Amino acid sequence: MQAPTIGGERLPRGNGEAVRLPRGSTLSDFADKIGANPASLVKALLHLGEMVTATQSVSDETLQLLGAELNYEVQVVSPEDEDRELLESFDIEFGEDLGDEGDRAARPPVVTVMGHVDHGKTKLLDAIRNTNVAGGEAGGITQHIGAYQVSTEVDGNERKITFIDTPGHQAFTAMRARGAKSTDIAVLVVAADDGVKPQTTEAVEHAQAAGVPIVVAVNKIDKEGADPQRVRAQLTEYGIVAEEFGGETQFADVSALQGKGLDGLLEAVVLTADAELDLRANPRQKAQGIAIEAHLDRGRGPVATVLVQRGTLRVGDAIVCGEGYGRVRAMLDENGNSVAEAPPSRPVLVLGLTAVPSAGDNFIVVPDDRVARQIAERREARVRAAELAQSRGRRTLEELFSDLEKGEVQELVLIIKGDVSGSVEALEDALTKIDVGDEVGLRVIRRGVGAITQDDVNLAIASDAVVIGFNVRPEGKARELADHEGVDVRFYSVIYQAIDEIEAALKGMLKPEYEEVQLGTAEIVEIFKVPRIGNVAGCMVRSGTVNRASKARLVRDGVVVADNLTVSSLRRFKDDVTEVREGFECGIGIGYSDIKIGDSIETFEMREKPR
Repeated sequence: MQAPTIGGERLPRGNGEAVRLPRGSTLSDFADKIGANPASLVKALLHLGEMVTATQSVSDETLQLLGAELNYEVQVVSPEDEDRELLESFDIEFGEDLGDEGDRAARPPVVTVMGHVDHGKTKLLDAIRNTNVAGGEAGGITQHIGAYQVSTEVDGNERKITFIDTPGHQAFTAMRARGAKSTDIAVLVVAADDGVKPQTTEAVEHAQAAGVPIVVAVNKIDKEGADPQRVRAQLTEYGIVAEEFGGETQFADVSALQGKGLDGLLEAVVLTADAELDLRANPRQKAQGIAIEAHLDRGRGPVATVLVQRGTLRVGDAIVCGEGYGRVRAMLDENGNSVAEAPPSRPVLVLGLTAVPSAGDNFIVVPDDRVARQIAERREARVRAAELAQSRGRRTLEELFSDLEKGEVQELVLIIKGDVSGSVEALEDALTKIDVGDEVGLRVIRRGVGAITQDDVNLAIASDAVVIGFNVRPEGKARELADHEGVDVRFYSVIYQAIDEIEAALKGMLKPEYEEVQLGTAEIVEIFKVPRIGNVAGCMVRSGTVNRASKARLVRDGVVVADNLTVSSLRRFKDDVTEVREGFECGIGIGYSDIKIGDSIETFEMREKPR
């Protein structure tokens, strides 16, 4: 088949071979892969109805559309594969235990606590570790992930368990799902007096999708109306059958408030880990793991809570975590004590990174600072390109013309700053899912951790954006600049308040919708000729009221003869009146002379319809 030509220029045509491209690639990147001129690919896309420049990051769909046109199979590399390929280019293996089978040692299970909001997840963890996290949470709802390690005694041996606390509100589904991926066992907390709720089933689905065993903690057994057996019966519908019912799932009845049954719960976790999982890792290799949480500390700079999954992390190691890198200056445990090393399954707070990583980013120890910096810079460039492609979206000529015809689609542009990366990510995820139709769009142009800076405010000025601060405040000069330039900066400490307000703002940007409301009907019973005015209808009001200055239409034998009229005059005998009610006679002038006896005049008004 002959190669296609556009504007007299012949395009290279493939034979169906695969072309691998990272997310957010440009047409120049594609052209390099197939040995084409980037300008010819720009023309090819224009021919397909899309306007894209050669150096602009384009979406996955656009790359695949162009590939199909030129007979190439475009494979957009997933972030995970991209990261693996990046690390392989530095001869670093990630995601597996290195060394011989004999190098592996037993490690503690990593447990994620899940369940419906207000069923007592944080209180349960408080009781287990004798601290009080819930007291500091806005509205008693966990706003970001924490990780803790506790000890218990099973069969005379001391055993350790690592707990990850996931947020309770439904907006944090994405974080909860990620928590399930980095975990060995899910503890499902269900209130004995409340039973299975929507978020309970959601948590079960996440755990089952991640393929992790479930241990059920039936909480609040001290409350009036508590029925632990009902919870067991309800959960059988979801394939979670208690051991006493002939199933395999361990159930523990607990009271977080009174501290009852906690040892039984910890024992159930250890027994489930021993029975169903072979939890071993090589503590001698270079450490690898995952960032559970991260934030910008005023005194310490970027700090990240990381979970070591294999190897041992030591103070002084050069590490890369997401887009941040550096040497581990210090490590702290959950009680704020310094630790020199962290073996597998140990969560620690790491100091010494150059940037705040995102929750869920992997971390890895590398040979030296130079390699760490190169990996971090490549990751950052890759993420930026992907974000550009996502934020621009696809822009077709048809869309451009239709926007010009009807006026530009309105868009709410946001900058989100928060105290920790998990909250920022969850808030962005929840906001982008708000659906108020196609007329209004929402775009997040920047998200980050730490105080609102002058740079954020300058970006908001340039792009007419609203700045959202989640548990953070603006720096001194940033506040002055925002006040001076009239930038809208909003502060929140509970995530669903932010969601409600942004949804209300989006609905407020919608053009008002109007609906017709019928006011009254009048039948013409006589016609009067008035000099210089024309015909006036002598009417009997049959229903509702007829108001002066209201909209009207003339109906004859059920057919609309004239529409979009106005009641210009309304009289009772010789008096001008503003309205005439049902059952009364009146004279109506509608500025239309072709009227007949028996016609009906319908009056109506247009009222704004609530969205």
